[in-house]
Amino acid sequence: MKLVLVGFLSFFLFFIHIEEVRKLYPEAIEDASMTDNLNELLATITLENNAVLYGYKGAVFTLKAKHAKTAKDKKEFFQEGVAIIEAAVAYKPENIELRFIRLSVQENAPKIVKYHNALEADKNYILEHFSELKDGSLKKMIQKYIKGSKAFSDTEKLGF
Repeated sequence: MKLVLVGFLSFFLFFIHIEEVRKLYPEAIEDASMTDNLNELLATITLENNAVLYGYKGAVFTLKAKHAKTAKDKKEFFQEGVAIIEAAVAYKPENIELRFIRLSVQENAPKIVKYHNALEADKNYILEHFSELKDGSLKKMIQKYIKGSKAFSDTEKLGF
């Protein structure tokens, strides 16, 4: 019974937040207050109750690093965000949305942080599995990202 309840709660959490998170995530890149809103929205999310939202939680921490005032805070937020993202991807490596989240963070991470090791692998995974996506809003979000991304060649962008 406990397993059924956990499954139901995970399903409920996913559908309550995922569309809103997908909408707010791109906006939070340049808006510190939006980043704070997303951070609050995802505060109670754990890896076990929803790996995808947990991945977004990690991405939000990397955005908090971007908006932080001190070098110490930037480093701590970024490291925590990366740890969360990597845990989520390790937990569900076949999840295209988690691969997209990690790709978007790695592509936009400053070179000094040296967080670009899975960029090519995630790009290739997305290219190989994009056609399998059933979720229309996720497809649109990834397509929009790819069209503006420097990680994808002009030839690769043609299919989107």
